[in-house]
Amino acid sequence: MELDYAYPLYRPPSEANSLIFQVTLGCSFNQCSYCDMYRTKNYSERPWEEIKKEIDITSKSYPAAQRIFLADGDAINLSTERLVQILDYLYKKFPSLERVSSYAMPRNLLQKKDIELMTLRAAGLKMLYLGIESGSDIILKKITKGATYKTIVQSCKKAKENNYVLSCMIILGLGGKKYTFEHIEETAKIISEVSPDYVAALNLHLDDSLYNEFMTKFKEPFEFLDDLQILNELKLLISKINPSSPIIFRANHASNVYSIKGTLPSDKLKILELINQLKKHPEMLKPKVLRRF
Repeated sequence: MELDYAYPLYRPPSEANSLIFQVTLGCSFNQCSYCDMYRTKNYSERPWEEIKKEIDITSKSYPAAQRIFLADGDAINLSTERLVQILDYLYKKFPSLERVSSYAMPRNLLQKKDIELMTLRAAGLKMLYLGIESGSDIILKKITKGATYKTIVQSCKKAKENNYVLSCMIILGLGGKKYTFEHIEETAKIISEVSPDYVAALNLHLDDSLYNEFMTKFKEPFEFLDDLQILNELKLLISKINPSSPIIFRANHASNVYSIKGTLPSDKLKILELINQLKKHPEMLKPKVLRRF
């Protein structure tokens, strides 16, 4: 049985084998100038009756499902009571279920009290995906992120203190040539301070539908980085990340120039050596026609 999704539908790469239930549609913020994932949708919260029906039907087709992802952009914006209702029913209908996860925005996490996050964690919401994008307040404002260095740190620490597995995303090239050093300095700083369980580095890629909006909101000329400059950013980022606990690092998104992975800090030297090799042999990089955001 195929669910009747309201497309477009997105999920993190690591949720490729997960069942997906759309408990919300769209994004409650939906103003980030680098992201057009939910621009065709108005944010709404789906009725419990619809969600319950989909769970009932899907559980008959996939009774052994072990992982479930709650879409769209910010299921955490739902009331705690509704989320607990959904989580309880999922674990009831899928007896082999091991993990439920969702995207989370800093503003939504900060709206939840600690007792609410503890309740959701106890109900089985175990992993959260949060976009840091950059640690620079200048860049965060220019891309209309709706968050600051301080609120990102607060929200990430709040998730970790309540025992969530935390996966964070950053975007290489997001500050252009002018802000490249500040972007990486502050991003390495925020990653080191938060020490998420996972960090994914993506490359900035703007579709035609976003280009004008991004440039307008940036409010000054923006020069994109070439492949060598992206590798320089990645090298500097890796060299400056000093986490308090191990981070599983990935730069293997479809937008990346090359697939790179490892654990920080233990694999730092190995990753830096690979980046140096890539800089010497650009023919090893992924063809641009194959890259996408």
